[in-house]
Amino acid sequence: MEEVKPGLVLGKIYLIPTTLGDSAPLEVLPISIKRTIENTDHYIVENEKTARHFIKKVSPSKSQPSLHIQPLNKFTDPAVIPTYLDPCIHGFNVGILSEAGCPGIADPGADVIKVAHEKRIQVVPLVGPSSILMAMMSSGMNGQNFAFNGYLPIDAAERKAMIKNLERISREKGQSQIFMETPYRNDKLLKELTRVLHKSTRLCIACDITLPTEFIQTKIAHEWSEINVDLNKRPTIFIIQA
Repeated sequence: MEEVKPGLVLGKIYLIPTTLGDSAPLEVLPISIKRTIENTDHYIVENEKTARHFIKKVSPSKSQPSLHIQPLNKFTDPAVIPTYLDPCIHGFNVGILSEAGCPGIADPGADVIKVAHEKRIQVVPLVGPSSILMAMMSSGMNGQNFAFNGYLPIDAAERKAMIKNLERISREKGQSQIFMETPYRNDKLLKELTRVLHKSTRLCIACDITLPTEFIQTKIAHEWSEINVDLNKRPTIFIIQA
């Protein structure tokens, strides 16, 4: 990566939220997103194909050949990440795009943002939908004390232990506990939650947030055990409060 020399006018890192599903971008995103995309040619993204599709939906007139796109996912060599900020050294802005929602939250974009702060490159977060916060907003649970725990362990024994531990923390601290699952394992997780949680523990299921099929309900675990709800392959946030 090139060194930042004193007196240079650096580009900025823009954290550009994306839609949470296949909805019209400007129904859930502010006009500032469109303006930023129209003025930015350098991007760091999880998936180039979906990123280009999103950019085209937001700004159909944007020249696709003019885009310079770098991948940031589990296959990215950490050693090359600092070079992704080289355009900023030359005065160009760089946009970071998540697959869904806000960059840097349950998203590898945080690795680039960390380097940007180390290099004193300005980081600009833009307004957009966060499934985590929108689920918390609509859950009716403690919005003053909550924790996001990412994905639960895949191993059955470890996952059960984690669920019990999160429930214990929630009970002791009055803290809402937020987590998520790979969409095709949602139904299995819901069944496990109804078996493992105390029957009076509250559980919010927030599914397909901002989409026409949006489903958000909070019930006690025992009630969920008697309800048939299909969460398969639908982006879902789970929140518990004991």
